[in-house]
Amino acid sequence: MLDVRLWNRSQLAGFTKARDLQFFLRTILDADYIHLPILAPAKELLDGYKKKQISWADYEPAYLQILAERNVEAALNPDLFTDTYLLCSEATAQKCHRRLAAEYLQAKWGISEQLNIIHL
Repeated sequence: MLDVRLWNRSQLAGFTKARDLQFFLRTILDADYIHLPILAPAKELLDGYKKKQISWADYEPAYLQILAERNVEAALNPDLFTDTYLLCSEATAQKCHRRLAAEYLQAKWGISEQLNIIHL
């Protein structure tokens, strides 16, 4: 599991705190837990959206610009995304940075067949 949340240890994370997730994933599924803050939104952007100071229409291009500035496609290995899940705190993918990150990497790497995006 790739955790793309900005904060993975706060009390708001509940049972999805990094240590708990790492334990449950290893114990129940024999799976790895990796925190990837490089794919998390900037604090200012996330705060602006959560406080309704900016709309999703403004959030989306700003987040994609952050990914471009971080050059995430060069910093991450596509093999890391084989048979894995992206975790964040949004209930659906419609207005979620995990969808944007997956689509961004899929396009940048040009591997739509290998990086199959399924929203659970």
